[in-house]
Amino acid sequence: MTDSTSVSTPAVSMPATSPPATSPPAVARCPHHDIRTIPTDGTPLTPSPTLAKWREEAAATPLHYTDGHEGWIVTRHELARLVLEDSRFSQRPSRMPGELRVDGDNEPDIDDEALAAMEVANLLALDSPQHARVRRAILGRFSVRAVRGYEADVAAIIAAQLEHLKAQGSPADLTEHFAVPISAAVHCRVLGIPSSHAEQFTTLFVGTATTQQKMVFVREVLAIKRANLGGDVLSELIRSDLTDAEVAGVTHVLFTSGRDSVAYMIATTTVALLSHPDQLVALRDDPTLITGAIEEFMRYGAMFITLFARTATEDVDFGDVHIDKGDSVSVSPVAANHDDRRFENPDDFDITRDAYGHLGFGHGIHGCVGQQLARLEIRQAITQMLAGLPGLYLARAEQNEPMPFANPVATYEAGSVFVGWH
Repeated sequence: MTDSTSVSTPAVSMPATSPPATSPPAVARCPHHDIRTIPTDGTPLTPSPTLAKWREEAAATPLHYTDGHEGWIVTRHELARLVLEDSRFSQRPSRMPGELRVDGDNEPDIDDEALAAMEVANLLALDSPQHARVRRAILGRFSVRAVRGYEADVAAIIAAQLEHLKAQGSPADLTEHFAVPISAAVHCRVLGIPSSHAEQFTTLFVGTATTQQKMVFVREVLAIKRANLGGDVLSELIRSDLTDAEVAGVTHVLFTSGRDSVAYMIATTTVALLSHPDQLVALRDDPTLITGAIEEFMRYGAMFITLFARTATEDVDFGDVHIDKGDSVSVSPVAANHDDRRFENPDDFDITRDAYGHLGFGHGIHGCVGQQLARLEIRQAITQMLAGLPGLYLARAEQNEPMPFANPVATYEAGSVFVGWH
């Protein structure tokens, strides 16, 4: 690593229905008085049966959005992929099917500079060609080849954090003392956040802060990086042809996105393995299964009940499915990943299955840019944890009961995961 400002790797602790006899219609339209909302009775490893019911009824189901209009939720795998690939669907306007929160431009104190930055470079809300321009500036630092170069540093971060977890004594909260700190430290290392600012990053982006506070931090870090360029994502951004506003906007997205998903997957994967002893034994007996197992982890325990909604820019027909211009469409990875039209016995957790094609990382041009890095973090975290904690068992997991969504997009929360070991 050539960047003298990159973070070190000490351990850190975070603050505390049966199918109908005949073929169902492709689209289920419910009466106006029976408006459907995102079901809240599911958990990461046991999705709401309502999603399965909707999926059997139709490929797309009417859904109520929090701004009061009625759009759609897609629960079948084939249609989900088609929507995510189709350029006739826009990321704008940003509409949420889950509970609204005070965020972004809803905050009264956010300044014009910050608003402008997020407008031009929010990868989660851009369409092409601007989306392609911004994404291209960071894509190289998240390629398979680039991620291989992070392996030693990621392994060291996880090894140190495992020792920290052990020091807590059995049982300990894996989420607080292992999953979240790993995701924060790796984020700092790969993005290039100076070690002097790593603790503040954790406070602002793992804890609670306003968008304005986060944008002030973004500006401060970028000012430091401009004088200390290295081989990291932020340096790559600064060297690119993006404007200063675009650099600030995409930096804000990178700081706020991905880290929580990795922490969620480490914690939820652990719950899945410890809740399925046969799969745990299989992985312990043959650690080479881990590469394919990661895809099953992503399929079976997907975080996103819905992805960011798309809006049809014209009338769109997919066979019998008709979507009007202006309709919002939310794709459900959780539902699509449990579609028996695509995956045999989808409610079974099987690390030996071919789970490729899952939508745990999204799909299409808005698929997760950091998915190769996420795979590395999950692989190293699970491998080192199983090797370093003999007799590992699940004491209790908050996520085994329904919890409030982690985001108004509608995502599951990891919650506390207490594990013990002998």
